[in-house]
Amino acid sequence: MKLKKPLLLPVLALIAALAVLVTTYVMAARKASNDISEASERQLQIIALDLESVLQKFETLPFALGFQSDVLQALAHPDDRQNIQNLNQALQLIQRQSKVVAIFMLDRSGMTLASSNWDSSTSFVGRDFGFRPYFREAIKGNPGRFYGIGNTTNIPGYFLAQPIYASAAEHGDKTVLGVMAIKIDLTEFEHTWRSSEEPITLVDSSGVVFLSNRPAWKYHSLYSLDGQVQQNLAGTHQYADQAITPVSSLPKPQRAEFGQHVTRNIGRLGWQLMLFPSQARIARIALLWTMAAALLLAIAAISLWAVYQRRRRLEERLTSAEYLDRTIAQRTQELMVANHTLEAKYAKLQETEHLLRSTQNKLIQAGKLAMLGQMAAGIAHELNQPLAAIRAFADNAITFLSREQRDKAAENLGHISNASARMGKIVGQLNGFSRKSHEAVAVIDLSKSIEAAALLLSNEFQTHGASLRIDIREEAQVVGDSVRTEQVLINLLRNALDAVDNAGQKNVSLELERDAGDAVIRIRDSGPGIPAQVALHLFEPFFTTKPSGKGLGLGLAISSSIVQAMNGRLTANNHSEGGAEFVLRIPLLETLDKTMEA
Repeated sequence: MKLKKPLLLPVLALIAALAVLVTTYVMAARKASNDISEASERQLQIIALDLESVLQKFETLPFALGFQSDVLQALAHPDDRQNIQNLNQALQLIQRQSKVVAIFMLDRSGMTLASSNWDSSTSFVGRDFGFRPYFREAIKGNPGRFYGIGNTTNIPGYFLAQPIYASAAEHGDKTVLGVMAIKIDLTEFEHTWRSSEEPITLVDSSGVVFLSNRPAWKYHSLYSLDGQVQQNLAGTHQYADQAITPVSSLPKPQRAEFGQHVTRNIGRLGWQLMLFPSQARIARIALLWTMAAALLLAIAAISLWAVYQRRRRLEERLTSAEYLDRTIAQRTQELMVANHTLEAKYAKLQETEHLLRSTQNKLIQAGKLAMLGQMAAGIAHELNQPLAAIRAFADNAITFLSREQRDKAAENLGHISNASARMGKIVGQLNGFSRKSHEAVAVIDLSKSIEAAALLLSNEFQTHGASLRIDIREEAQVVGDSVRTEQVLINLLRNALDAVDNAGQKNVSLELERDAGDAVIRIRDSGPGIPAQVALHLFEPFFTTKPSGKGLGLGLAISSSIVQAMNGRLTANNHSEGGAEFVLRIPLLETLDKTMEA
């Protein structure tokens, strides 16, 4: 069935818009995936250099210790208790200075004769470690390296071992009297990796994860291990005889991030350092770009609809021959003015569109775009009233002119001028906030920034039935970027408005005062407060408690970075009388002047 001609163009336009949005999402996802992969490679390189540095730092320590006179004497006379005790204490002192976990010496059979932990309940002294691979390699005259869970302490570590020769002069005959070994703790890397959102793992040559910032993945393999590998692990007791199962066998929530990864080889044991980029993060970035494209398409569609409606209205008026005969000259002039006005509005719309495109390349401007999107409904409502009034007064003026009632026509034109001025004030305030910041450092009057932010949000507070109380106790001036300062204030006030949306009393207060050389702004709401589990992640990027589509989780992270750039700090806590309170502290202008003079 063929579509009617009037329906064909809208359907084709809708299909084209969907194609643009799908293309935008696919291209943005591809670009985000490439960018995140490159960033992951750089992050992995830094981690690898750190890890390699630690592994190589102590590479020669057991070799050097093997030539100590106490060591050679202990191997020659293992029954000399005094000499063994002296060696224990010497190894303990070296262990404390070098910050390794343990230093111990074994005879040719693998029996531990002396150890730095001789006086602990988990002492290695008298323990047989002849089954460990690091001993087997060292007793052959080769460096021994091994990672595993301690057979005595049940604590994992990296073992380095070197053969002990009779003397430096006899090194050439390969006479091995015993083995000197050290144990290094690598778990500190796990604590460092936990600051990363993406999973990071260190995998041995058998494919077993032994270090990771995802605890559930530890001592699981990347794939199913064959019988020979399982037998080797059991013979060395590398992982305390734990059953090694694949990561894919874990419950779905624990293995959800396991998938595409970047890899880097580490050390001399065939280890692999792996990082798993977040696929959800790629989807979020692609969705943000798609939403921006949808906003631009919506602006274009509204503009075309306005032009189409205007054209229809003109055509209807031109169909009246009598109307054309009486007012052709006046209509020509009005049409020229209307066209000029439309061109000016369209040029302004293009300027705004260009501003939106440029701001999406920077994280701070992305946060501002999110806030402008949230305020769009209120601004549209504010502009719609004067637009409707202008249309009504213009139609009345035409009627009065046709009736020769020039006084009434002039009165209606005056109303049109007032409504236009009102729209100009609203658009002017919006433009002042939405312009791209050039990071210009200047003196900022915080009271004016507060008034500007409150004006932009006044309609939203009225729409939600919430009250905003502003108490400027003392004037305060600081140094920074005025646009970014307003962005911080608007974001904090909007968060407070969201917090009281479902509260019984919808009250938000803002106080400005001076304290100990700082300008202090306190924004408090009457909402339910900040849950303890949320407070831990409040200023992390992309963390949000709002429903999908209501926020990107960038606002507080961006606000915190802006305040830090002004040498200030942003904190949050629950007020003793209920509700949440955000405290913004920025050094005063006079404080900075005194510091520079000193």
